[in-house]
Amino acid sequence: MIPEGGSDLAAVSNASPIGVFDSGLGGLTVLRSLHRRLPCEDIIYFGDTARVPYGTKGENTVRAFARQDAGLLVDKGVKVVVVACNTASAFALEYLRSALPVPVLGVIEPGVAAALEATRGGVVGVIGTSGTIRSGRYQDGLRVGGLSDDQIMAVECPLFVPLVEEDKMGQTLMQLAVQEYLQPLRDTGVDTLILGCTHYPLLKDDIGAFMGPNTTLVDSADMLAEAAALLLSEEKLLRGQPSARQGELEFYLSDLPWKFSQIGERFLGRPIADATIVGLDEMEAAGIKHKGENP
Repeated sequence: MIPEGGSDLAAVSNASPIGVFDSGLGGLTVLRSLHRRLPCEDIIYFGDTARVPYGTKGENTVRAFARQDAGLLVDKGVKVVVVACNTASAFALEYLRSALPVPVLGVIEPGVAAALEATRGGVVGVIGTSGTIRSGRYQDGLRVGGLSDDQIMAVECPLFVPLVEEDKMGQTLMQLAVQEYLQPLRDTGVDTLILGCTHYPLLKDDIGAFMGPNTTLVDSADMLAEAAALLLSEEKLLRGQPSARQGELEFYLSDLPWKFSQIGERFLGRPIADATIVGLDEMEAAGIKHKGENP
């Protein structure tokens, strides 16, 4: 069991765990990249499976949920909070950075940076949940990076998440959904496509086959893992050398979803032994404790 610590940054050390949260289980793809990049680090994962999805909810609701999720992790003594949910990164990242006593990383900034590096001067596409796309955060980041409006194309893909969780990858139903959503992107000839949801890395084969070899797919999870490694190094919070130990993974959920072990293993790429259920009252208390000045 990973020991609980304090919520004060001064109390954390290089032995403290990394905290990761998501609206459900999709963030396990981010956890997978983090564990591969930083294998000796302990990581606590929290999935808000009682209130998933966040992608169809409004900004104020997502921000309140994200505050509770992140506060819960801080109370467990994490040294950094990783927001693995694209919608929460879009709506709550800056607020969490102002409210929490530890550094906070999100998935959007690394994804934007990777896309700007990968593009060959053509159109960059972004796909994600309705909440992520309508927030405009990816689009804003690409504009700040120098792209014009006619070089950015964003598409909502609401059916991708449930189809992934039903394990429809590679099947006709998924291929039809990919064609329905991505045909305009292929017709436009995008040279780079940001997979703006943590579920979408499981669709790389389906999306890559449809878009063709001339489109670079950007998975922000790997870039986020690099950003986390750099941050921890700068803050002198890295734990040992990669060969020194194997980091522990600990899982918390707000509800035990149907097929959790099966779905979780698909996302993480390894079996998940068990998870601890956290009550909504404990989450609400954590949110109040870490409310900050501007809730």
